[in-house]
Amino acid sequence: MKPDKEIRPPKWADILLKWFCSERVIETLQGDLYELYLIRRDRHSKFKADIGFIGDVFSSIRPFALRKLWSKHSNTNAMFRNNLKVAWRGLVKHKMYSLIKVSGLAIGIAACLLISLFVIDELGHDKNYVDGDQIFRLINVEDNPAESEKWLSHQPLIAQMMKEQFPDIEMAGRLIPYNWFAGGDNQVRRADRKQNAYEDSFAYMDQELLEILQPKMVYGSIEEALTKPNSILISREKAEKYFQDENPIGKTLILDENLEDPWVVGGVMENPDERNHIKFDFLLSLTGQEFWSGEQTSWCCSNYNTYFKVAKGTDPELLEDKMTFAMKEQYVPYLKERGNQYADAVEEYRSYKLQPIGEVYLHSKELNEVLKHGDIGVVWLFSAIALFVLLLACINFINLSTAKSANRAKEVGLRKVVGSFRGNLIGQFLIESILVTFISTLIGVLIAAALMPAFNTISGKSLEMPFAEWWLIPSMLMLAIVVGTIAGIYPAFYLSAFKPIEAISGKVSRGAKTSTLRGIMVVFQFTCSVILIVGSLVVYKQMKFMLNKDLGYDKEHVIMLQGASSVGDKLDLLQNELLQIPEVMNVSASNYLPVSGTRRDQNEFWVEGRSKIDKAVGAQIWRVDDDYIETLGMNLMSGRDFDKSSVRDSTSLIINQTMARELGLDDPLGARIENRQGWTIIGVIEDFHFESMRGGIGPLALALGRYGSVVPVKVNSKNMQATLESITATWDEMMPNQPIRYSFMDEVFASMYEDVQRTGNVFTGFAILAIFVACLGLFGLSAFMVEQRSKEISIRKVLGASIKMIFNLLTVNFMKLVAISLLIAIPVSYLLMDEWLLDFEFRIEIGWLVFAIASVIITVIAIATVSYESLKAAVVNPAKGLRSE
Repeated sequence: MKPDKEIRPPKWADILLKWFCSERVIETLQGDLYELYLIRRDRHSKFKADIGFIGDVFSSIRPFALRKLWSKHSNTNAMFRNNLKVAWRGLVKHKMYSLIKVSGLAIGIAACLLISLFVIDELGHDKNYVDGDQIFRLINVEDNPAESEKWLSHQPLIAQMMKEQFPDIEMAGRLIPYNWFAGGDNQVRRADRKQNAYEDSFAYMDQELLEILQPKMVYGSIEEALTKPNSILISREKAEKYFQDENPIGKTLILDENLEDPWVVGGVMENPDERNHIKFDFLLSLTGQEFWSGEQTSWCCSNYNTYFKVAKGTDPELLEDKMTFAMKEQYVPYLKERGNQYADAVEEYRSYKLQPIGEVYLHSKELNEVLKHGDIGVVWLFSAIALFVLLLACINFINLSTAKSANRAKEVGLRKVVGSFRGNLIGQFLIESILVTFISTLIGVLIAAALMPAFNTISGKSLEMPFAEWWLIPSMLMLAIVVGTIAGIYPAFYLSAFKPIEAISGKVSRGAKTSTLRGIMVVFQFTCSVILIVGSLVVYKQMKFMLNKDLGYDKEHVIMLQGASSVGDKLDLLQNELLQIPEVMNVSASNYLPVSGTRRDQNEFWVEGRSKIDKAVGAQIWRVDDDYIETLGMNLMSGRDFDKSSVRDSTSLIINQTMARELGLDDPLGARIENRQGWTIIGVIEDFHFESMRGGIGPLALALGRYGSVVPVKVNSKNMQATLESITATWDEMMPNQPIRYSFMDEVFASMYEDVQRTGNVFTGFAILAIFVACLGLFGLSAFMVEQRSKEISIRKVLGASIKMIFNLLTVNFMKLVAISLLIAIPVSYLLMDEWLLDFEFRIEIGWLVFAIASVIITVIAIATVSYESLKAAVVNPAKGLRSE
């Protein structure tokens, strides 16, 4: 019986059933399964009925139901074994070509496997949340005619306001992931201990956000962990560190020796999942927190990342529109009431977007995200490169298979004469191809395991080979079959198309078409290699430019002592003691430094009295001491440095050139500007790079402040080890309960560009692989060409041709292909790398030298590759070559 067309079961499952089922039972079995399907369809949804039918089909694969697959072709097994035997003999007979095919494919498969593990890991971020499809992060978007901007910080009242207005929002929570108040890093100790330890994984979080994320708890409950003011939730690892074998709930932690503000443990959670973008070991409660008067109910300040859990079935786009409308309805009047000149722009161009939490890790590049995130572009780049390396290996296989076609023509002809059909021959050649790929896959897995440590270094991951995973063997087998089929399909059809008479009589043309195709493939291989070489050189050049550029300050020989905030009022004493060390030139103190990982803020400034007339100048204001500018070697263009003995300097600023320009101050000295208070400008410093060179230099103001968790120490010493020992001794004397922790500013600066360095390493690593694979193919082709032209070479030598003439004869054609590759690769690589450089505000000019170096490298490598076979042919005794003919 047949079901109604409207409720037909999955067609592919039905076809599968007919394929494997014996004719004697198919009608009965199919009828029974249809009836079961109709019953399920009446009782359940179509989806459930389909799943049930598929399950029935697979469960029917039993001996009694199976058709005799080989009954119509009783000799199929024998043919398969014979083809396999012939394939193996072919591999053994042509050892060099087999080695080239196998090694090329093995490298391509190894690269593909490593990249696949990387991509799987990247795509797996932020996928493990309970109800993850209902969790969104709020993004500000401003699309004005000049530019589009996105950012994450919101006013503190947004979360609750939106939740109250829209029933679609089930829960709303906030996160402060910034190095702000007790966020970021701290010196930590139990209240009943004296020894501090450094920790760098603190963030403020709402109780409600904790309930949205639902981490697994070890002690306490999710519903209560952050409900009390000054409660703290810690990870299992940190609980074991500070409260070994104890239940820490109710016990107290002291941060940065701040005894007035202790934190009580409200719960212990499992260690954060490394693949979640929110992964802090210490979560500080936002309950009852008001960082300054009126902060929690004001529209003035945006410091919170906001998350929502929405009801199932909620249309995010519709909710975005409603939230945007609600924001403008309340925020714009607030701005207009205060005469803010941005009010109209907010009303016209500002909107909200809801970012699914599963997209946060890979799709936040343009958000200036402070949390570690990946880049979907890198995932695509890695994937493309791996596929190209695999493709290059397949091209080697195709090239060598078609090149050896004349040698197999007689075999094809004979097989056809004795009755083989073309389909049999195609099957034989595909079996040969798949056999090579199986061997290559096995070797490729071993190569991938051996290269894993180096790949982890390049990619910044901690991946392991999944030998224990169930899916590894099936996926590798599938990869071998797919790659073997792709690599062997063209040679199989090409070789099997020979006409028997021409093949046996040796009249098979070696083919201009196949020769041209091989040339095209060689050009493609070397084009890819040149592009990767140019990419490596450009990234290296850009990296060198950034590390050696005049930054406007001196980062060399600056030691950054961390965790000085716990020194308290002994900071002056610490600085004075450090200055007693002969090698120490200057000592400063500030939380704000021109390298990553230090504090930042944002303010709006106007020339005094013009706040309702001019647009505000957004600028950072850094609290520094009077030794800051000298310690970091900044250039004071005009005015003077701070004088800590001057009371007036507590309301004075030193601004950079950009800020003076954006404020429209031709003569800034003595000018009055304001944000939430009035300031007098006493100096102007030369612009210096305080952020990544991907962006420009923004407005910046320095204000006098006598606190800081970082103490930069400028030293002048050839014996850095001895200097560090002296500094350590001073620190230990001042801070016996806290081990010294330091870093070098130039190293921290370099770490700001780790992703660039990683990209360069990827280009270099895969360029080496691509060149190696391409050269394998070139070596094989040159050996084949020498073999085919041995008689011609011998005759030429008998007639007086020199070694040089023979060498040139054999290499010139390959050099032509390399030259064509360069002509194609140079403009392509220029366009690609020029596009990559657009990410940097400060960038290099690519220049001709990069292409010249790449051309020399690839030419030398190509000549070296073909030289061995060419020279061997050029020096061989011609009698030997003629005798062999």
